[in-house]
Amino acid sequence: MSQSTTVTGQLTLVAAPIGNLGDMTPRAIETLKAVDTIACEDTRVTGKLLSKLGIEKTSPLLSYREENEKHMAIELADRIELGERIALISDAGMPVISDPGFRLVRECRKRGLRVTSAPGLTAATTALALSGLPTDAFLYVGFLPPKSAARKRFFESKKEFEYTIIVYESCHRIGKFLNELVETLGEDRCISVSRELTKLHETVHTGVASKVRERVEKSSQKGEFVVCIAKHGFEL
Repeated sequence: MSQSTTVTGQLTLVAAPIGNLGDMTPRAIETLKAVDTIACEDTRVTGKLLSKLGIEKTSPLLSYREENEKHMAIELADRIELGERIALISDAGMPVISDPGFRLVRECRKRGLRVTSAPGLTAATTALALSGLPTDAFLYVGFLPPKSAARKRFFESKKEFEYTIIVYESCHRIGKFLNELVETLGEDRCISVSRELTKLHETVHTGVASKVRERVEKSSQKGEFVVCIAKHGFEL
C-alpha cells in the first residue's frame, strides 16, 4: 500500500552500532533526538546508548521485543496514525533483520503510514564484505534451529548450493555448529567465521572448514559469531 500523505506520524527504523559506538550515524542520532517516542528491544541497552550519545528524552522508552511484538505493533501503529513520530531501534544492527520489527512495519504498510529508516551496519553484510568469499549473490538465514539434527538437515540441503550462505551463531553453539558443518559439507568447504565485528578484538578466519575450525577452537569464543559458507566448489 502507498504511504499516506495526510498523516504526520512516522515510523523510523534506526540502526544501532554492532560494536563500535563511532559507527552511529549523525542522522540516526538526530532522529533519536527528534522523535516523540523510542521503542527498543531492551530498554536498558538503549538507555545506556542514549546516555553515551548525550541524548535525554522526557518520555520513557517503550519495550518492543519478540514476546510482546504482536500487541505492541498494533499499539504503536495506532499512535503513529494519531500523528506520533516513533523510532524503533534494536540492541545492535538494523531492526527487523533477525530482530523484532517486522510486524510493526507490516502493520504500518497495511494502514498506509509513513515508514523510513536511518540505516547503518548489519553484522551479516559486514562479515560478508570482510570474508573474501563471493558477494555477487548470497543467502542470509539468520540463526539456524538449536537442535543438531535440524542444522545437519539444513547443511545437507545446501551441499550443492551456488551462492554464499550467511548464518548467525552464538558462542555457546559455535563449536557444535562447526563440527556439524565439517561433518556434513566436508573439510574442504571454504568458510569464514567472524567474531566481535567492529570491536577491538575483531577476528575473521577464512579458509577451508577444517582449518578455520581449528583456529576458532584455539581463540576466544566470547560474543556472537557470523559464519559465511562459500558456494560449492569455491576456492580461495
